[in-house]
Amino acid sequence: MTVYLVGAGPGGVDTLTVRGLRLLERADVVVHDRLVDQDVLALIPSGAGQIDVGKHRGAAASQARINALLISLARRHDCVVRLKGGDPFVFGRGGEELLALRDAGVPVEIVPGVTSALAAPAAAGIPVTHRGLAHGVLIVTGHAGLDPEIDFADLCRRGVTLVVLMGAEQRERIARRLIGGGLPAHTPLAVIERACTSAERVVRAHLERLASLEVAPPAVIVVGAVAAIGRPDLRALAKDLHA
Repeated sequence: MTVYLVGAGPGGVDTLTVRGLRLLERADVVVHDRLVDQDVLALIPSGAGQIDVGKHRGAAASQARINALLISLARRHDCVVRLKGGDPFVFGRGGEELLALRDAGVPVEIVPGVTSALAAPAAAGIPVTHRGLAHGVLIVTGHAGLDPEIDFADLCRRGVTLVVLMGAEQRERIARRLIGGGLPAHTPLAVIERACTSAERVVRAHLERLASLEVAPPAVIVVGAVAAIGRPDLRALAKDLHA
């Protein structure tokens, strides 16, 4: 009995790792998140069980129940795949599941996935680090991005790209906090919807317009000078930030 915590990647089946593919093809049962792409789920053998534990508003499976489910399945099956969007350890609660399984004496293998925090900007032609523009990257969730203990605006001013996952619904508050913290309103940004899928959509603007952008989750928000790369109308502004 083994539980495999597998990262499904940021979107379509092409971003799934080879190791993840091989495990899906021999899985006895797959426990998956809501945002895993349907093309990835189509790889699951017809004889394997599928359990959707995705967190929907008003109908979410608690983390404790998911942990208990994985332990129970592991005691009845040889190959249990816990399929998580992106990477299991990047805001996927993979660490909590790992600890619960180990405490129960269940063997666990982690299969890293490509996180949307890096893949979404890359697919949009935006390097999160770039010589002369950004020497680091900070990845936060929409709610964590509002943490008053961390000065995200200062980090952006110092040449660190801010990548916000699950932040579309918090974008007004995020913009207000960053501008209120002293980040220039004309700071370049990009919002990537449904990255690495056929429905991918990229919206580029300035920070002052983030609140009014018509974007919807799942989306990745990139704030910083690198968001101007490839856009002549924003490139000069990016240079001004580092003048």
